[in-house]
Amino acid sequence: MSSKDADRLTAAQQTLDTLYDISQLLNTQLDKETLATCVGMIESGVNPEALAAVIQELRREAATLNEPDVVVS
Repeated sequence: MSSKDADRLTAAQQTLDTLYDISQLLNTQLDKETLATCVGMIESGVNPEALAAVIQELRREAATLNEPDVVVS
């Protein structure tokens, strides 16, 4: 790995660390891997607002699936 590549990798890691810190302050509940995936998707052209909406919908669905079944009598 060249020095330039190593510098680029270090800068990318520092950026991800900073984004993760901001994410934690905003209580997004995203782990570093998920955050990195989201950043990569946005860098590839995914609309950030649409991505946020999908994440919110997935969380709602997961919460619904994790709720105990309510028995109606």
